[in-house]
Amino acid sequence: MAQSVARNKQYRRGGLSIRQRHNERQNEDYMNDDIIKDRAVYNVHFKEPTGSYTAMFDGMVADGTISTRGLGKDPFIVDELIFDVNTAYFEDGGGYDYAVSFFEEAYRCAVEEIGGEQYVLSAVMHADERNKAVSEQLGRDVYHYHLHVVYVPVVDKEIYFKKNNADPEKAGKLREVIKQVSHSKKWPKLKQYDENGEVIRNEKGKTILVNSYSLLQDHFHEHMREAGFLGFERGKYKSTREHLEVLEYKAQQEAARAKAEAERAAEYAALADEKQQAAATLDKDNAKKQKQLDKLDEAITVKGKAAATVAEVEAMGKPALLGSGYTVTADEMKTLKSLAKEGVQSRGIIAELKKQINGFVAKIKELTQKLTRYEGMGLTDTMKYYEALQRAPRRLAETVADIRRQPPERQEPQRATSERKRNNNLEI
Repeated sequence: MAQSVARNKQYRRGGLSIRQRHNERQNEDYMNDDIIKDRAVYNVHFKEPTGSYTAMFDGMVADGTISTRGLGKDPFIVDELIFDVNTAYFEDGGGYDYAVSFFEEAYRCAVEEIGGEQYVLSAVMHADERNKAVSEQLGRDVYHYHLHVVYVPVVDKEIYFKKNNADPEKAGKLREVIKQVSHSKKWPKLKQYDENGEVIRNEKGKTILVNSYSLLQDHFHEHMREAGFLGFERGKYKSTREHLEVLEYKAQQEAARAKAEAERAAEYAALADEKQQAAATLDKDNAKKQKQLDKLDEAITVKGKAAATVAEVEAMGKPALLGSGYTVTADEMKTLKSLAKEGVQSRGIIAELKKQINGFVAKIKELTQKLTRYEGMGLTDTMKYYEALQRAPRRLAETVADIRRQPPERQEPQRATSERKRNNNLEI
């Protein structure tokens, strides 16, 4: 039977831009090749963001909707609920339209858990991720539907007057209740009870605490069943049967790709051997060229990752409240320092690689000149030479040695036909 899954993730300020680009499909390319960019039009927003996640969060702080009082340095400030059910469940239930109605109800469940829609930054159902395993099984494209709800975790925080307040009527009394941003208080560790209502303890007598995410699983399952969506059971936290199947499928696909690459590499190696028989002097150079190609592939991969890193760096920092400078978070500063160190260390490596490349270019030029000498030889002439070498290697060696001791033959220029005839007539 299909399983329902509800998960919660937390993010610091520095990670919001990356999460936003993924959820809102703002990237040009994705590491996940299951995402079909042309299918993004089928994604459904139950609440669309009015700006960047960071700007929306700061706006909520500014207008008093939420409060960051009491938060430590670089805390988790935004959470994300992810609701999911096996792909086959939606295919059996009616496909895309059924998925939209299902996750519209799931969004209502999310709002209840969050405490109000005013704390939701974005809620989007993804319908553009192809499920390879089910697609190949059914012989047609099938997409995996799931819901992302990005929100600010808040709790009611009571603020009291100090007991030594100058006004005796206010001393120690409730001053105000604020909506405090707090991931840890929104999702605390809870005691676990047995069927008799007793607290469950481990062998050492210590109370066993469970993450309150497990209650989210229960609430989601119960809410959807009460709304009339049946045919699935409560899933285990952080796991679904389909998730494992997809991982196994991807592992098989990677193994198949690796096998195909190995076969192609073997074909290239066989072809290289044939060429080496015709020009043995280029054997070592072919190996060097293959290494150069491997390094080039690696450089292209590194360049792609570097482009992603540059995009992340461009998204870091925000204008300072005073002056013309910028402010960055601790995580952003750590990342920038790490990139700076790598840049300094890379200078020597780049210089050495340039030196090696210049050497390779000179060697290739030298070998190209050598190879040009043999371009005029036809295949028949080459076969005759090797046939003579096999039949009389000693005599051929002596002949070649004798030819090399003699000065080069002078080739007589070919005379015109009329001149040959005139000479012939004179000889008559």
